[in-house]
Amino acid sequence: MPSKPRLALLLLAALLGLATLTACGSSTSDASGEVVLRVGDQTGATQSRLKAAGLLDNLPYKIEWSQFAAAVNLHEALRADAIDIGGANDSPTVTAIAGGSKIKVAAAWSNGGRGTYILVPKDSPIRTLADLKGKRVSPTTRGSVAHYLVIGALKQAGLSDKDVTLNFLAPTEANSAFATGSIDAWATWSVYAARARGELGARVLSDGAGINSGLNVLSATDTALADPRKRTAIQDFASRVDKGYAWSKDNPDAFDKWYAGFAHQPLAVATQVRPDETTYQRIPVDAALAGQLQKTYDTWVQQGLFPGGKDLSKYIDSGIDPR
Repeated sequence: MPSKPRLALLLLAALLGLATLTACGSSTSDASGEVVLRVGDQTGATQSRLKAAGLLDNLPYKIEWSQFAAAVNLHEALRADAIDIGGANDSPTVTAIAGGSKIKVAAAWSNGGRGTYILVPKDSPIRTLADLKGKRVSPTTRGSVAHYLVIGALKQAGLSDKDVTLNFLAPTEANSAFATGSIDAWATWSVYAARARGELGARVLSDGAGINSGLNVLSATDTALADPRKRTAIQDFASRVDKGYAWSKDNPDAFDKWYAGFAHQPLAVATQVRPDETTYQRIPVDAALAGQLQKTYDTWVQQGLFPGGKDLSKYIDSGIDPR
């Protein structure tokens, strides 16, 4: 066993090493002085789309990409200050804020509520939302956009989450459970929904119309927003995301080819999901957006997911929005 002086030296060295790693992880620039923007990306979709659209060429800063399977993982990284920014739906965003994450919404887009689905197996006897009573449903992760859809859809059918058995599973686990019949219905989004429909022939029970906000919000840490050089990079990055959506809409054939390759699905599936992915329009970061975030937050409070008391208007930063 090391002597006390030796143990003290080892402890000091470990603490100094941790401090160095922390400093490196949150640094503004690399050794050459170039600004480094650490971007969290769900499933790698944003990076892949921007690359396909040629929007990652000649960047005036460096991007360090981190991929996450779901928004909950991305928001854990934001809370840990392991990344500077990341995009997600409003549901996991307000859940993260409720949990104490020091972030603000810096940019936002809406597609009118498309892109999240409640799916059932192709040969399932479930035909209506009311048929979910007594069934096993996975809303994927707790507090996700899919969870929000399940709550709203059940309410439409005169049911509540007490009328079903909810199984909260990570996307890959939920996919396996759905494929093997361990769950009767699965609420999911984006590439996971596309693959389930393409590979398993899953049927759509609900497409979220009239329930989900359809928001995709770009959240940034307070630390990143306080850095003038990173604010400039975040503003530029948000503009590139916006151009990526425009590219998708204006180039349907190119979009289909990109999405089919990205999702490893036939072109027919890419065409099927194109309306969900290409109708995003940038919206102002203003009082109306804060009101939608508050509505989502209050819904989760009513569900007992977390205590209330937060004013979501304090968690937006309108200074990044060019309008």
